[in-house]
Amino acid sequence: MHRLFLLRHAKSSWQTDGQEDFDRPLSERGRSTAPAIGAFMRQNDIAPDLVLCSTACRTRETLALVLPFLRGEATIRLEDRLYLASAAKLSAGLKRLDNAARQIMIIAHNPGLQDLALALSAKDRSQALQSIESKLPTAALVQIDFAMSRWSSLERHSGTLARFITPRSLASDTEG
Repeated sequence: MHRLFLLRHAKSSWQTDGQEDFDRPLSERGRSTAPAIGAFMRQNDIAPDLVLCSTACRTRETLALVLPFLRGEATIRLEDRLYLASAAKLSAGLKRLDNAARQIMIIAHNPGLQDLALALSAKDRSQALQSIESKLPTAALVQIDFAMSRWSSLERHSGTLARFITPRSLASDTEG
């Protein structure tokens, strides 16, 4: 079995006029929600073998805040091509990976991550899938499981949406 985690970067700041999109840092809210998602990852033994992260400032900061919470020893690769990548580009990149990494996390941007989650998840009417269709919020984590032996076998709608976690869902869990 192969497992894919999609993590949208945490909330970024728009405070600096004229700042390039690529260089936008996390906002105060983003700096608080990323560790909350990281804590969820630790509590649920999330242990990717490989983390692929966009080189944009906000994705690198998100990675830095969740990395201490990840179980195991993940290989980290910062990749320029992940910046604002489409679902098609992300999927093509996954298909080229060797099979040493069976659990992969991608930290990147919308709309590519949202579109990838929808493209790879089996079509059903689950509440989680409907929520992703509506919105993939910042710092949201999606887990898709695949019954395949190699990444090159990745196909549309071949995965099972196993988990969809948002900072808001974590906050409501602690309030209840």
